[in-house]
Amino acid sequence: MKINVYRWHETTPATRRKILKRSETDILDVRKIVAPIIEDVRKHGDAALARYAKKFDGAKISAKNIKATPEEFKQAESRLDGKLKDAIRFCAENVRKFHQAQKDREERRWLIEVTPGVWAGEQISPLPSAGLYVPRGKGAFPSVMYMLCMPAVVAGVPEIAVCTPPTAQGTVDDASLFTAEVCGIKNVYKAGGAQAIAALAYGTKTIPKVSKVLGPGNSFVAAARRMLANEINPGMPAGPSEALILADDSAHPENTARDLLNEAEHGPDSASLLVTHSKKLAAIIEKILPKIIGELPEKRREFCAKGFSTYGGIVITRSLDESIAFCNEYAVEHLQIKVSGPEKVIPRLHHVGEILVGEYTPIVMGNFGIGVNAVLPTGGHARTWSATSIWDYMKRTSLAMNTRKGFDNLRGPVVTVSDYEGFPAHSNAITRRETEGFATPTPESLLAGE
Repeated sequence: MKINVYRWHETTPATRRKILKRSETDILDVRKIVAPIIEDVRKHGDAALARYAKKFDGAKISAKNIKATPEEFKQAESRLDGKLKDAIRFCAENVRKFHQAQKDREERRWLIEVTPGVWAGEQISPLPSAGLYVPRGKGAFPSVMYMLCMPAVVAGVPEIAVCTPPTAQGTVDDASLFTAEVCGIKNVYKAGGAQAIAALAYGTKTIPKVSKVLGPGNSFVAAARRMLANEINPGMPAGPSEALILADDSAHPENTARDLLNEAEHGPDSASLLVTHSKKLAAIIEKILPKIIGELPEKRREFCAKGFSTYGGIVITRSLDESIAFCNEYAVEHLQIKVSGPEKVIPRLHHVGEILVGEYTPIVMGNFGIGVNAVLPTGGHARTWSATSIWDYMKRTSLAMNTRKGFDNLRGPVVTVSDYEGFPAHSNAITRRETEGFATPTPESLLAGE
């Protein structure tokens, strides 16, 4: 079994670009395939979704039963093991608490007096609607369901639609359907892939058109979201899974090798890399990885084997500084750090979806139960995008008010700038304005209003 090993300072520019780009290449390549699917859904709606469910998911569903029924919710819960239901409730509640804390830290409406009589601030409102995409192609992911649904519910989005690929039996995965109900979501639709994103963007007879789409997916899903950016807010770029482990000699080799498989087993397009300046650690992990991969079931074994020979592997640097620089350049989805003195390293990691610290915080814990959101930017987009949070489901509206005193303080500078930019109507709205006898509310009354 081949494990890629790169000595970073000796790696060619072409190979560096390939490593840093990872599955973004795949996303660009599939756009020609995705385009006719999007157009088909735009024209034919539910009928197209039913055809694609049969073609891609092997599911026999009709245009009339795309939405999961109340009876299907009940059956899903009755079929699940009690231990699994308790685990989902426990982890989902941690996610709810984390996102509730985010919301509690921000006032819904605020103002500051920027200069006497001039008040400026914001009003924060939930989005009118959101479409959540929960993938299923390589497995069932109830954890993604609660990672997406909980912040949407906490944020107060009034219309939430979930799309997830159907099983071969034409149903929604039991655990995912149960999780949706735990989160308070009833609108779950049996649609996956690029066709689901198109349905959420255009709307069909069954699936509502939404304002924004969030959730991870394969290259086809990621491509569809980008191609439909004129129809919907495509949300954070969340494509195939990826992880880095930043380690030094203090890392436990076998634990680290097992942690490397966390994202690698998601699929052949996933990327998992060890980044270290410890040649000793790199050599040990290169030796033991094939054995640990060999312990996995066949499908996951194949995913990991392919991943470590394509997008994944081991990157050997000359120093911790160089390893940190690599992490910032790569801008990874999940980063686990196993180094001495992590408190000195964390402030230097600027472009990362999440940072998980130490041997007791493996990536799997962040994926499922700590409470931080595991739906994160991929493909290097952590340079400019943040982890999924309640702020993905809310928007800020600027709020401003002048008293008469504030108007008088501001009129001179505003007219001066307006005249310089050549807008006489702008200036006239101030210089020829009637200014006597108008009442203004107090900032306190604005903040108290519902």
